[in-house]
Amino acid sequence: MTEIFIVLGVVVLSVALRSFRVRLIRKLGALGILAATFLFFFYLTGSIAAGAGGLLLWFLLPWVELLTRIRRLRLPLVKSLERQSPPGTARFPDLTELTEEVEAEGFEYAADTGWDWDGTSQFYRLFYHPGMRESAAICLTEQDGIAWVYLSVTSRHDRGTTFRTSNVPFSSPMKMAPEVRFHQTPFADSFYDLLLEHRIWLGAFGYEETDMLEEDPETLTGQIEAETGRQIRHNIDAGLIELAESAETVRYSWRGLFYLYFQLVKDMVKMS
Repeated sequence: MTEIFIVLGVVVLSVALRSFRVRLIRKLGALGILAATFLFFFYLTGSIAAGAGGLLLWFLLPWVELLTRIRRLRLPLVKSLERQSPPGTARFPDLTELTEEVEAEGFEYAADTGWDWDGTSQFYRLFYHPGMRESAAICLTEQDGIAWVYLSVTSRHDRGTTFRTSNVPFSSPMKMAPEVRFHQTPFADSFYDLLLEHRIWLGAFGYEETDMLEEDPETLTGQIEAETGRQIRHNIDAGLIELAESAETVRYSWRGLFYLYFQLVKDMVKMS
């Protein structure tokens, strides 16, 4: 009975720590949940090995999703974006506020676009800053009833390198194309913070806005399509994805599933 109360006490303390806004305290809460798992299996069996095995179950859980859904998932070989109407406030209540944030930093509206495929949809609102030669995007991704929003700022060098900063909370499910440099800042609380991070990051390379390409806002949709196509081809060459039954679709290879697994574990640790 004492052991049960110890485990429950660790669980309650861990949940309480997870409610704090301070990241370090939240991480202590996540470690507490792992400790409670270890203690549960240890007290149940009296074996340290069993406790460690129970602990590892947390890191095996992603394979349930990988083997049941991701392995059967088919993605389009070519993603074609189409002009879209903006989602309603029920689907995307923060769109107006985020748009105002972006435009307050001197960006001009360019387009609303997106794509839908097999239960997954992405909506993009695109912007361009002529003076700084930067494009920005507000993205809503919806997949199997789950939705998340992220922002990005992109600068394209005249030698072909693309520099992108984003507060997307998850690691990329595929490798970036060789010409793309990606700076992830998931804890940027506003578009201003994200934009500042992007400009500081570019400055670390010694670049200024005059080193970047001047772009036509009308071509931003085509740029996204072309970059996505290069990324898919790069991941086919790397063996992470492969052509599926239809020549127009691709799927994750077994090598790709292991790559995606380690990306998921990295996110579990990072977001805990």
